[in-house]
This record gives sequence, C-alpha cells and structure tokens, in this order.
Amino acid sequence: MKKMSDSIVIIPTYNEKENVENIIRAVFNLPKEFDVLIIDDGSPDGTAHIVKSLQKEFPERLFLIQRQGKLGLGTAYIAGFRWAIKRKYDFIFEMDADFSHNPADLLKLYDACAVQGADLSIGSRYLTGVNVVNWPMGRVLMSYFASKYVRFVLGMKVSDTTAGFVCYRRKTLEAIDFDKIKFKGYAFQIEMKFTAYRLGFKLMEVPIVFVNRVLGESKMSGGIFAEGVLGVLRLKMKSIFCPYRKK
Repeated sequence: MKKMSDSIVIIPTYNEKENVENIIRAVFNLPKEFDVLIIDDGSPDGTAHIVKSLQKEFPERLFLIQRQGKLGLGTAYIAGFRWAIKRKYDFIFEMDADFSHNPADLLKLYDACAVQGADLSIGSRYLTGVNVVNWPMGRVLMSYFASKYVRFVLGMKVSDTTAGFVCYRRKTLEAIDFDKIKFKGYAFQIEMKFTAYRLGFKLMEVPIVFVNRVLGESKMSGGIFAEGVLGVLRLKMKSIFCPYRKK
C-alpha cells in the first residue's frame, strides 16, 4: 500500500448504504487530502459491497476492514487505530458515517493538532452553547448533562466528553494500551479522552454543529447510555487506585 496522506479518517459502519458513498466522496472532495478507512461490522444491507466498488475508483485512498457481526464501536475504532499506527499515519480521525459530523470540520480538527499543537482535538457540540440540530429535546438534554456529569466526576476540563468526532496524533494513540480500554459503546469515547488526559496529553476542543442523521437508523440505545453513566464511576475508581502510565 502506498500511503498518500498524513491523515486517515476511520469510519465505522453498520447498515449505512444510504450514506457511505456520499460520506466517502465528501471527505475526498476536501482541499486537504485525507485517506479513509471503513470498518464494517457485517452490514447485511450491502454497505461493504458499496465500499469495495468505490475502491476501484480510489485504490490508494480508500480502505476496508470487514468484521463478522456487530462487535462494538470501541473495538471497531481500536482495530482502526492499530491499522493506522502500523501504517504510520500522523493524524488519525474518528467520524460517523451519517453526516452528523460535517466532513469540512475535519480541517478544523487537523489544524488544532497539526498547527496549534493539540495531541487530541475534539469536535465539541457544547463548547459555545448547545450546537445540535434536529435532535429530540430529551436526547439533547441527556447528552448535554451526561457530559456535565462526566466532567464533574472525572475532573476533565472538556465540554463534550462523549464526542465521537476527534483527531489523535499518532504518538497519543501509541502511548495508550488498547488492551486496557474496556468499554465498547457510549463510554468508549469517554475512556479514550480520559486516558489521554491522565497520560498528560494536550486536549483541545473545536466548536462544531452536530446535525442528526437524515438517512438510516440511529445506533444509540438506553443500554449504551447506561454503560456511559456507570462506566464513569469505574474510570474514577481506576484512576485513584491504578495510576496511568505511558507505554
């Protein structure tokens, strides 16, 4: 494989046939060059088939990992992190497939790390108020106060602790022991940020507008949210009794 860019955007998918081609093309149309890695968890709707067809058009920029069944968001990203680290990408991004994250904001996240010196940049919905469009009010309040709760319990000065639109420097991910990252769903994003924070890396938030998906079905559930609430308490206890150390 010939690596064309210093940046890779990891996009997990499950039943995203309505969105996957458009999100890939949107990333590739940006003025900065980003490669894309799709991690598909056995989508029965043919998402992976669409990606394979596009690989013929973008053979050196579009990559695919296929997994058997829904194995969890956290394990998908960790698989992507390991893949990207092995290939020496300098900047490694997380982004949703459903356009809730504006691909153009990848440029802001990149600038925060590459120019402003952040080790982890976070696309924040709550840095400058509540910048969420077309979510039911109950879900907005749940997400907003969940981030407040996490910030209070963990003492981490991040407004949007559950954000899933981020950029890591490679050195940040290389310092994290992925085998010790325990959460797979909602709490995964919290655990990764808190781990980077406790290891002494510089976290920087970048304001974004989050737009609820138009096509496809949401993967959020009550169980995922519960994992986040309870997981924060476990992370707090771990931080007290098991100091974080860089690998």
